[in-house]
Amino acid sequence: MVISIGALLEHPEVIDWARATGCRLYAPSGAIAGLDGIKSACQGHVDRVEMVSRKPIAALEGAPYLIENEIPIDGLTEAREVFCGSARDACRGFPSNLNVSAAVSLAGIGPDRTTVCIVADPALARNCHDITVEGEFGLLQVHIENIPSENPKTGRLTAMSIIRSVRDVFDPVRIGT
Repeated sequence: MVISIGALLEHPEVIDWARATGCRLYAPSGAIAGLDGIKSACQGHVDRVEMVSRKPIAALEGAPYLIENEIPIDGLTEAREVFCGSARDACRGFPSNLNVSAAVSLAGIGPDRTTVCIVADPALARNCHDITVEGEFGLLQVHIENIPSENPKTGRLTAMSIIRSVRDVFDPVRIGT
């Protein structure tokens, strides 16, 4: 079971190995919802997958992208977009924050075609994610507001997702895809 799904973007050989050997690889949905809809939509043509993550300052502190690009977030008094790019680049620049974008990209059109924007917002107490998928099926929009765990970079839903994934390994009944 891979908990830090962003690592799969840096090591796709793990996915290839699992498929080649028949080894079952579990990747919990973590702090996100709607992956079943994204996977289903991608059975047809999808024009775009976009994700906007809005996070409190404490959740973004120390992110490599912010440090490398000298983007200060301490003392912000209003929301500020601090990143917009591919899911692959989001995971590299925010490895402790954006595993959700890796999950969305792997369920969808891939890490290089999935667009991710990150907003630092001092008024927020929750980690918020908005996902938009548009294609021949229509429009899918998902909005999530996660209450952070003891670690402000991770939502409580992440731990619950891992527990559910372990239970699903043994549950003979599958709901959703």
